[in-house]
Amino acid sequence: MQPDGIRVGVVGLGYWGSKHLRVLRSTTGVAAVVGIDQRFAPIDGAQPQEDNGVTVFADLEEALPEVDAVVIATPPASHADLGLKAIAAGKHVLVEKPMATTTEAAQSLVEAARAMGVVLMPGHTFEHNAAVHKLRELIQAGDLGRLFYLDCARLNLGLYQSDVNVILDLAPHDISISNFVLGARPTTVTAWGSRHVHPEHEDVAYLRLDYADLGVRTHVHVSWLDPHKVRRITAVGAKKMVVYNDMAGEERIRIYDKSAVPPGSDAPLSGVAYHLGDVVSPYVAFAEPLAVQDQEFVQCAINGTTPSVDGASGVAVVQALECAQISLREQRPVAVAEVTQRTGRWRPAIDAAPAATSVG
Repeated sequence: MQPDGIRVGVVGLGYWGSKHLRVLRSTTGVAAVVGIDQRFAPIDGAQPQEDNGVTVFADLEEALPEVDAVVIATPPASHADLGLKAIAAGKHVLVEKPMATTTEAAQSLVEAARAMGVVLMPGHTFEHNAAVHKLRELIQAGDLGRLFYLDCARLNLGLYQSDVNVILDLAPHDISISNFVLGARPTTVTAWGSRHVHPEHEDVAYLRLDYADLGVRTHVHVSWLDPHKVRRITAVGAKKMVVYNDMAGEERIRIYDKSAVPPGSDAPLSGVAYHLGDVVSPYVAFAEPLAVQDQEFVQCAINGTTPSVDGASGVAVVQALECAQISLREQRPVAVAEVTQRTGRWRPAIDAAPAATSVG
């Protein structure tokens, strides 16, 4: 570590990697940022040294002596291999979502980081979003009354991924938000999906996460094939309802004093009554979630502390994703215990996947 902070390498300079690069260049505690991407491979024997003022390398192994920490923003299939390589070299690691594509691979990252005494942090950006924190506060304080369910929609036209389906690409966000605001982990996952355009990967899918300990369900709709960009979560309770809309600018949280009142024991079903009250949009101070996340990662790396969103959080999301993949194949609900009780050890590939540009 340099006297003025740590050196951070960003692996994969695609959609998310370029955002990390921008944020880290102005993050307190960062002495230098370098870019790592296979597109910087030597051409005619000439290795590029800089790109837009940033020192660049073609692969992670070449860059490791020059960094103290890495942010991995490559396609998901390469996350575990690259993360283990960085951890083995004693580097702190932030891995974009999902942390890995299987539970065993995710757990291997946690165990390796623990053994090396380095920080491991999954890129669950929305757990650093002030509006999501407000949603959690309202649910945990009981302001909604008994919570009935969460309904999540994450839709847009594209971006199609080459190595994963829409569930692994988009659902990690909503699974991590659901776990965070409920303060729990799902017990069973059920998934349905369709391949409309891509021959191998589902581009539209629906998930149901059952939180049996709470008696709550979360429904997740993800799509690469929708004309509108939607980032919305609705929480419905016995007393009130809340809508978190990340596309709503300054009114990301709206609290609806509305509810349905069940009929008495001797009344017909049509006796349901409705309470209709005010709609309130509380002020929520905005700070770019990615900047908040990366700042925490840097501070944890410097101080040797555990991040608020740690490796265990990353594993929990991967467990739900793996259950969803099994459910898609076998067309049945899958208990999370099925993927946590499996035996056998995951091993990285002999040659880690290259730091390809990521658009995840």
